[in-house]
Amino acid sequence: MNSNLKNLPDLEEELTFKVDKHFNSKRLDQFLSEVYPEYSRNYYQNLIKEGLVFSEKKPIKKPSKKIKEGEEYTVLIPKPQNLEIKPEKIPLDILYEDEDIAVVFKPAGMVVHPSVGHTSKTLVNALLHHFKNVSQYGGKNRAGIVHRLDKDTAGLLITAKTEFAHKELQKQFQNKEVDKRYKTIVTGKPKQHEIIDLPIGRSIFNRKKMGTTSTNLRDAITEYWLENYDSKSNISLVDIKLYTGRTHQIRVHMSSIGHPILNDRTYGFKLSSVKDPKIREFLKTVPYHYLIAYKIGFSHPRTKQYIEVELDKFPEYFNVVQNILKGRDNALKQSRED
Repeated sequence: MNSNLKNLPDLEEELTFKVDKHFNSKRLDQFLSEVYPEYSRNYYQNLIKEGLVFSEKKPIKKPSKKIKEGEEYTVLIPKPQNLEIKPEKIPLDILYEDEDIAVVFKPAGMVVHPSVGHTSKTLVNALLHHFKNVSQYGGKNRAGIVHRLDKDTAGLLITAKTEFAHKELQKQFQNKEVDKRYKTIVTGKPKQHEIIDLPIGRSIFNRKKMGTTSTNLRDAITEYWLENYDSKSNISLVDIKLYTGRTHQIRVHMSSIGHPILNDRTYGFKLSSVKDPKIREFLKTVPYHYLIAYKIGFSHPRTKQYIEVELDKFPEYFNVVQNILKGRDNALKQSRED
């Protein structure tokens, strides 16, 4: 929206979203936080109250406004002010650690580094509390962060304590020398094995999404193997090796071959595609998509020794569905009883 209103702040970005039937009658703040989770619901509430969310060029001032299918909303995101990054006592699952690096587990729902709308409770806040030294090679707001995962993707991240390790690890990622493995659960039955070589860029139709139609496509390669398929529910467990690290790469690639990831409505998941009504009901209680970075292998930046770290347990919401795929049909019942 090219608004002519005066006294608008300098803008970081301008976003426009159209309401589909899935969000009909939901609150405006809830809708925005779900369709574009880069910012928190509380942050959107503040934007609405400040008059920075518009419909038909008129500011909407009520976060609780019930929205309707077909309506369009434009959100103006101000440029960030200097962020105050503080250490926070947040539980941190550390799977490997030495003087240079630490491999940690980021839970689904946690943002990797502070930004507008997410100034606390991020992985960076946790790293600053847990470790005496954290590399600030990329700036304090990205202290220790070598690579990223989406907010709602859980999994392993290599973090850097020293600037030397930070630089060396970045080189490995740039040279595609890091072995990145994921588990995901998708709808339908993919091929037994496939290499998806399909460039990805910012979608020309919706800037909150990545896509395969863009003026700025970059190479993206994903290899996968089918592990289990459950015909009763019409879902599959898939093992993935990532050769490149584009934003939303796995999510876009699996959707592009007709097998979107469970609960990933941004890239085409529909609850009706899951045949088992018990699983459908369970998925309604899970706010995350089903993608886990479960294993990572790399050369230690100082010793050059090869290190491989793998999760010894998966999050419970993932296990419930994964166990069904492996034949334990009572997993849902047991989970509810527990």
